[in-house]
Amino acid sequence: MDVTADELDALQELINIGVGRAASLLNEMVDSHIRLEIPLVKVLSAAEAYHELGSRFQDDSLASVKLNFTGAFYGTAGLVFPTESASTLVAILTGEEPGSDDLDAVKIGTLSEIGNIVINGVMGSIGNVLKQHIQYTLPVYLEDTINNLLLSTHGSESKILLAQAQFTIEQLELMGDIILIFEVRAFDALINAIDEEIAVYGEISS
Repeated sequence: MDVTADELDALQELINIGVGRAASLLNEMVDSHIRLEIPLVKVLSAAEAYHELGSRFQDDSLASVKLNFTGAFYGTAGLVFPTESASTLVAILTGEEPGSDDLDAVKIGTLSEIGNIVINGVMGSIGNVLKQHIQYTLPVYLEDTINNLLLSTHGSESKILLAQAQFTIEQLELMGDIILIFEVRAFDALINAIDEEIAVYGEISS
């Protein structure tokens, strides 16, 4: 199924709603103000997503928090960022110095919580606005290359909803990617639900 400009705008709005809610929760966790922005959303094949992300990250090891979701739409959602940015983000949120011996001990737990908040914010907004029930598994933390994170578990027919998230914390900008992965049938169901929402209300809104 091809995605129209209106459908892509609706997807971006759904993600923006979810990320906005996630940012509010993250602000409650720390003293610093956290702003999350999604400047760009793309719908790609698994191979196209690998090419885009691979050109940016090459063979770098990436930090990833992934969880599976089932229901009206099913697939995998993940928050992915370079490990250096991940370590910096954790250091800011926990108060640990970058490179501290204690940092690795808290990194997995902190990043898993951040990923859980952001992914659940996005998937929650999709489910709530489109009035569809979605169930989630517990988040899993991984460090691996983009090839192993993306292509090894998803076929070439998978549709990848790729949203690049920009973190801004005390004037420090960290880049990461929110990757939502849908099997083709589930992606078509998502687009159909969006079309129904637009047909009734004329737009996507919270």
